[in-house]
Amino acid sequence: MSGPQCCEHPPSLNPNSGSGHVEQLGGLSCYIAGSPHSKLAILLVSDIYGYEAPNFRKLADKVAAAGFYVVAPDFLYGDPYVPDKAERPLPVWIKDHGMDKGFEDTKPVIEALKSKGVSAIGAAGFCWGAKVVVELAKSGYIQAAVLLHPSFVSLDDIKGVKVPTAVLGAEIDQMSPPALVKQFEEILTAKPGVDGFVKIFPGVAHGWTVRYNAEDAGAVKCAEEAHQDMLGWFSKYVK
Repeated sequence: MSGPQCCEHPPSLNPNSGSGHVEQLGGLSCYIAGSPHSKLAILLVSDIYGYEAPNFRKLADKVAAAGFYVVAPDFLYGDPYVPDKAERPLPVWIKDHGMDKGFEDTKPVIEALKSKGVSAIGAAGFCWGAKVVVELAKSGYIQAAVLLHPSFVSLDDIKGVKVPTAVLGAEIDQMSPPALVKQFEEILTAKPGVDGFVKIFPGVAHGWTVRYNAEDAGAVKCAEEAHQDMLGWFSKYVK
């Protein structure tokens, strides 16, 4: 079910990365960035490497700089996937970290945001996190969704979304190959009353938006283009 691309280019985790801070929200440790006075919040749901990945936190800071209150919870409970643990390969690890549990864990976080006065919430999910976010989009808990190089997202999931949904896919992706992403696009285009946006990025592989090499100018440029598309979507629909 989960392919090797899910595991490629693992980040060097750093609990002190980013310019935000970690606090408890909705029962979870969350990386927080942006003004707590903002009424517009963005929930970022990480890939299997979790919320301490420096590129992931850098993106959270970038979204916060656009005026949003950004919350990136530790849905993995301090147990991100570790590629060199031979006794716990991905199919074993993922049994302890089901996306259905991730979806349930978002609910108290969203309630906590609303209790702070937040009036609109967008959510972006990366790889593993995209499945959590599509569940939020199906349930109507959020106002807009962005799925970046999604894993485990099905045609039925896309058929069920109730809020504006953008899908940013990679040309080289075993989890969501371009043929599948194009089917997502067909479904969203035909969906009455729900705006959709789909883009396939040429020459990049699964994970490119958060697992890029910061020294590779081309990789950084492709990641930043996806980040801008995501920010544009949220600016349009989370207001």
